[in-house]
Amino acid sequence: MIGRLNHIAIAVPNLTDAVKTYEQILGAKVMPPEQLPEHGVTVVFIILPNTKIELLEPLGENSPITAFITKNPAGGMHHICYEVEDIEVAITKLQSEGVRILGDGKPKIGAHGKPVIFMHPKDLNGTLIELEQI
Repeated sequence: MIGRLNHIAIAVPNLTDAVKTYEQILGAKVMPPEQLPEHGVTVVFIILPNTKIELLEPLGENSPITAFITKNPAGGMHHICYEVEDIEVAITKLQSEGVRILGDGKPKIGAHGKPVIFMHPKDLNGTLIELEQI
């Protein structure tokens, strides 16, 4: 069901500092920041030859990333995103296997303008996993 690794997301307390690390110290290609109010985050994608890194900074006090940063003040790996061909088929299969879809269980539009879902980490070996329809 899952396809390619789309990105690894890292939550950061300060997006400007994190971008500087990737751009100036590591020499990576960094895309411009994008605010995603419906997800409560500002994101920056780091483009690598084989995948992407997504840097996440909380956007607003109700951001789901705020609690993560509170527990991990320096930031850290937040989730892994895999590609799927049909997100509705994936949801049906996952739910039939007892995997909980976070939120209302319906896809939202993600940073790439494509439908995404997140699955409960307790159902997937302690890892928050995002699926993105390609």
